[in-house]
Amino acid sequence: MNRLRNRLIVVFAAATLGPLAVTLWITDALFEHSLRYANTKELDELSRALERTGREYYQHVRESLKSDAASGKLQPERLSPEAAGEFWHSGETERFVLSVPAGERLDLLVRRPDGVLVYSRRLGGVGMTRLSEQYARARALVEAASTRDLRRGLSYTSGILAAAMWLTALGVLIYSAHRISGPIQRLTDGLRQLASGNLAVRLASAGDDEAGQAIAAFNRTARELEESRERLVWITRLESWQALARKMAHEVKNSLTPIRLTMEEVVARRDAGDAAFLEQAAQIVIDEVATLERRVRAFSDLAAEPPVHPTTLDLNALVEDRIALLKTANPDCIYTVRLAPERPIARADGDLLKGVLTNLLENAAQAAGAGGVVLAATSRAEGKVAVEIHDSGPGLNMQTRQTLFEPAISFKKGGMGLGLSIARKSALLMGGDILLVEGELGGAAFRVVLPASDGKTPDPDR
Repeated sequence: MNRLRNRLIVVFAAATLGPLAVTLWITDALFEHSLRYANTKELDELSRALERTGREYYQHVRESLKSDAASGKLQPERLSPEAAGEFWHSGETERFVLSVPAGERLDLLVRRPDGVLVYSRRLGGVGMTRLSEQYARARALVEAASTRDLRRGLSYTSGILAAAMWLTALGVLIYSAHRISGPIQRLTDGLRQLASGNLAVRLASAGDDEAGQAIAAFNRTARELEESRERLVWITRLESWQALARKMAHEVKNSLTPIRLTMEEVVARRDAGDAAFLEQAAQIVIDEVATLERRVRAFSDLAAEPPVHPTTLDLNALVEDRIALLKTANPDCIYTVRLAPERPIARADGDLLKGVLTNLLENAAQAAGAGGVVLAATSRAEGKVAVEIHDSGPGLNMQTRQTLFEPAISFKKGGMGLGLSIARKSALLMGGDILLVEGELGGAAFRVVLPASDGKTPDPDR
């Protein structure tokens, strides 16, 4: 259940419903106050008074016109029966007619045997027809107002508009709350999985805002924890091999010294008859003892915990120095370098780092073979510096990748399987690591990752 989203919705409702109710109350009060000034009662009284006045004025003008016509004060206009039209055929003796279009003149039509007399009088600019139309419109407004409740209609309209706006805002809030709380909920689920031991959990990116940055930080932390767990497992297994190496070195060393002393004594006391045989046997034993000593030294190096003296090192210079040293030992191999222009400066132990690079470069040369290519590349990113070693050899199969750093497991003829284990142990002691990466030359590739130095000037003694 998305609690944050629900809380945002509740807060929005609490923050808006109160002001919305107050707004509706104020609006209703304003409508009530406004309707007092827009009452149709005055319009009703005014229209009726106008009607009475108009009728009385019209009757007065009719009587005055008829009186003046009878007394001969007005000169009539004579119309023929054909011109009189409908009035002549109606059979009426007289008729009052308002002239069009505005009814500003009143005509009195009087029938005579030979035609129609027309007496006219102006109404002084008062258009009776226009006055009648205005009165009709006023009465229509009064009747319409009486048939509907204006206040209720305005209240319903304002309520519907307010509700529509509030619901629209609520919809926008729900959408925004989902957008805001969704990444946080995913982050919470991811943290729960991470706490349960699932270090492989990763979350989809959520943009560049605060939530997106939090998810990016979570993914980075989960990745670092997963890498740290893998390193811890590897170190734990390595410690077991170290204990075995110490025990083996102790046991073998106890036997090597008397064997060597005895055989040297045999060689020293040989007589002439069996001198060749004794010398051959002694040489064989001495060679085997030398081999045992070499293996013992390798196990001793694996079991040892050398002191680490970190200093600032120029990786570009160190890589060039190692390649120049190894070129003479592998003249048939082609070495190429790709150095970072910003001069990556590492904080590491110079002796340990030289041993790590020497081991990786020698392995790359042996894998590449005669005419093969070895590439060394340096880089710097996110507070780390790195050296990558690529070769054009046959590469590594899946089984080899899974056991590559295991002690006493070797995939080279004559190898003891301790070189990469010792190199990775040295990298870990310096605060870094050795990672297997995709090769650029078709073969194997390793990346030595080290902490970057805060300083910009490397130690001149290194």
